[in-house]
Amino acid sequence: MALFDENTTIEPAPRPRMSRRTLAGVWALAVAMIVLLIITFLPTSYVIQQPGPVYNTLGSAENADGEEVPLISVEGAQTYPTEGSLDLLTVQVQGNRERTPSWFELAMAWFDPSKAVLPIEAIFPAGQTTDDRNAESAQMMVNSQNEATAAALTELDYDVGATLAVHSVLDDAAAAGVLQEGDLILEANGEAVADVSALRSVINEGEGDPVELLIVRDGEQQTVEVTPKEETGEDGETVWLMGVNLTTDYEFPIDVTIQLNNVGGPSAGMMFALGIIDTLTPDELNGGEQVAGTGTITADGEVGPIGGIRQKMWGAVDAGAEWFLAPEANCDEVVGHIPGDLRVFSVEDLDDALAVLDGVREGGDLDALPTCTAG
Repeated sequence: MALFDENTTIEPAPRPRMSRRTLAGVWALAVAMIVLLIITFLPTSYVIQQPGPVYNTLGSAENADGEEVPLISVEGAQTYPTEGSLDLLTVQVQGNRERTPSWFELAMAWFDPSKAVLPIEAIFPAGQTTDDRNAESAQMMVNSQNEATAAALTELDYDVGATLAVHSVLDDAAAAGVLQEGDLILEANGEAVADVSALRSVINEGEGDPVELLIVRDGEQQTVEVTPKEETGEDGETVWLMGVNLTTDYEFPIDVTIQLNNVGGPSAGMMFALGIIDTLTPDELNGGEQVAGTGTITADGEVGPIGGIRQKMWGAVDAGAEWFLAPEANCDEVVGHIPGDLRVFSVEDLDDALAVLDGVREGGDLDALPTCTAG
């Protein structure tokens, strides 16, 4: 009996054909994957802002040589031991004009509450290179340290002499050829000016009229005249500018050194001031607790707004802080975005910040202190 017929061909059953809908779906998926792969490598016009390192102003940091040194050190006055931490927060920017994040990276950041996706112009204005931004940020840090030292020493009843100095003159500015780097500005139209806001007030009051300046150059006083140029401010209002970058020089009665390498910008000012005060006073300002905060500061103790406050709050939580000092001007960005159990207080000036620390140290009624509410 034959089990099979050698002359018989057995053909396999035909595979079922894809339906038009299935075939269209496969092609759509393939095209989508190709498009996704392409746009992943396309340049974007955004950057990512995320929490950066946290530094304890009462602790240490690496200097330019990589050595651990006190972040704040004082010579010429009695200093005292400190406990706990007064943390300053930083933000990091992922991307620049030379290399922007990929669309995939932007998508991942969009769903991360600790990060923010921003137009590149918000961080790197048109015409400004990364080197330009770094140089400007470094100068802001130097100014911030000087203002913080002045604010702290003034709070402690030290006498600090203030003089307005020309740091640089912009090309084609109203002051080009009139003012020079290093000039000290003593008066404007006969009024003493010790800070930028005072000088700006005199200039704007003149509404474009020439401003007579009493300056010191190479140790000698002289009078010069600058006719400000009309510009439009960010709020659309007319402003009058001389086109100079200014710093305030102080004659501090004691030497305060702040060591913080590779960090720029003005936003650490308030925490620097608090760290200096704690170093120069007997009791722990924070009661030995961990308090974080951010905000610019002026010599008269006014606390100003900063950028990236949401990312800084996340940085505070990650570092283990329970309390956070936020500039009152940033409160609209704070409300509804406080991470974890972080307790945020609103501060307008150095006295407000000290009141919060008094409450933390003494176990006072923190509920009675200002907090951020919806504007």
